[in-house]
Parts: sequence; C-alpha cells; structure tokens
Amino acid sequence: MYARLPPLNALKAFEAAGRHLSVKKAAAELNVTPAAVSHQIKALEDALGVKLFLRRNRALELTEAARACLPKLREGFDSLAQAVERLRAHKGGGMLTVSVAPSLAARWLMPRLHRFLASHPETDVRVSARLRQTAEGARRGAAAERATVDAWLSDSDVAILYGRGDYPGFKVDKLMALTITPICSPKLLTDPEHPLLRPDDLRHQLLLHDDTGDVYDGVSFWEVWLKAAGVQGVDVTRGPHFSHAVLAFEAAAEGYGVVATMPVLAEADLNAARLITPFALRAPLASAYYLVCREAAGRPAVRAFRDWLLAEAAHPSAS
Repeated sequence: MYARLPPLNALKAFEAAGRHLSVKKAAAELNVTPAAVSHQIKALEDALGVKLFLRRNRALELTEAARACLPKLREGFDSLAQAVERLRAHKGGGMLTVSVAPSLAARWLMPRLHRFLASHPETDVRVSARLRQTAEGARRGAAAERATVDAWLSDSDVAILYGRGDYPGFKVDKLMALTITPICSPKLLTDPEHPLLRPDDLRHQLLLHDDTGDVYDGVSFWEVWLKAAGVQGVDVTRGPHFSHAVLAFEAAAEGYGVVATMPVLAEADLNAARLITPFALRAPLASAYYLVCREAAGRPAVRAFRDWLLAEAAHPSAS
C-alpha cells in the first residue's frame, strides 16, 4: 500500500498550500521557493490525475477533491509527528505518557506528580486522562481485557487501570488495594430533621452513586458497603449517578447526599474536613488499581516512573 503513495515532499507542499491557501506562505513555512511548491503541487496533480487547486485572481481555492482529503492528510502528518516524538523519547529521558482514569489523575496522581518532576527534570510527563472503553473486560475474557489494555497503551508508555489485574502479556504491578465507605458533608451529621449518626440513618438520605463499581464490577458500591455493614431496607436504586468520583464528591460537599466511594480519591477533601467519613467501616473491593506497561518497556524513564509510583502508593497519605 505504501508503494502507491506519492512523494512525501509533494504531499507536504499540498498540505501547506491548502492550509494557507497561498503558495508563497507555504514556501516560507517549508523554507523553499514558491516555484518549488508550485512544481511539487503540479507533480502531485499529475500523479493522482486530480485537480487540487483553482486559481482565482492570484488567490488559491481548493477543489472539492482537495477539501475532502486535506483533513485526513493533516491527521497523517500529525500522526507522523507524534511517532517521531515517541522515537526521540527513547533516550534517557524524553517524553513519558501516562494513561489514567480522570478521578485518579485529579485526586491522587496530580498532588504527587511534582515530586517525580523535581527528581527527574530530564523527563517530560504527559498525563492522558481517559475512561476505559471496554467496560466489562474482566467478565468477557482475557482477549477482551487484552484489547482494552492494548488500547490504553497504544499511545502511552504506562497505564493505571482499575480492575482485577489479570492482564497476560503485560508487566503488571498492584498499585493499591481499595476500600469503599460512605462520604458526605459534615453538616449532614447535624441535620435537624434526619441527622446521619448510624448506618441505618442512610434510609433518610439521598444516595449519590459513583458508577465505577456498576460499570467495571457489575455491582454498585452502595450494595457492597451496605452488605458489609449488615444494613437492610435502604433503596440503592434511587439517587443521582456520576461517571466520575470527583463529580460525586462535589455533590456530596454541597450537602446533596451521601456517596459510597473510595476514600483514597477524597484524601484532600477529607484532610480539609470539607468531606467526612461518618462510619468506621471500610469495605474491601475485589478490584484494585494496577500499574501496567508492556513487557518490553525497559527504557529508563519508564523504570524510573514505575519505581517512583510504587513508592508513592506505599505511603498513601503523602501529598
């Protein structure tokens, strides 16, 4: 397929002239003469048998065919640029890309990342906050789970995944075990009508839902915690749902209700007493956070980040 592609210089000349709608500006960008750009465009039109530009009173206008293909051509050059950057990153430092869920990125990784940056100034870190696209990978088998991890690592060096850790073919480290507990605003404890003093009082509160458990484990966090607490008669089907724990925290901080979620993600709010955990019980989850990279990912920046992250997770209250 690649043998059928026109010369790269001709494509570059067309893309630049199409973006600027000017041969002169394209020539300045490419550091060649306007005649060279015109020659490359003419050669490309001859090779493809397609007219690319209409000349209107010294101005260029894209033909319909050129307008249709130019966006994809720009995507191709962007992909080439990213690929070259990844090659350059395979030096001692360079670029390190980390894929991580938005809530964990905002509430756990970001408050700590300054320490890695300070100790490894030669490494530029790019954090890609994303949601897993294969929602039920663990229950759909190893092939589906591998496809999920492949997708996360397609443009990243390492990924931090919520799951069971069964990722064959990858280097996997358990980052942290997880628990859940109800979290709410302190003012709910002194609510004049229905103060939240005992787990049974949850029946009078609006339940807020962090949907992580439903999406990835097939069971809601509220079901897990209430079962561990031996509480019955609380309707877990009611209340608003949130795709990110951070959104649920904001609703809880406003006093709207109580969310069952991972306290490790609410660390800053709990330390500031903006949110509280009204009950001592923390129910363990079957899933955990795992640090995942490709088996062959042995460049120094990846090893350094892995070692640093595991050390940070060993001291969860550090910030």
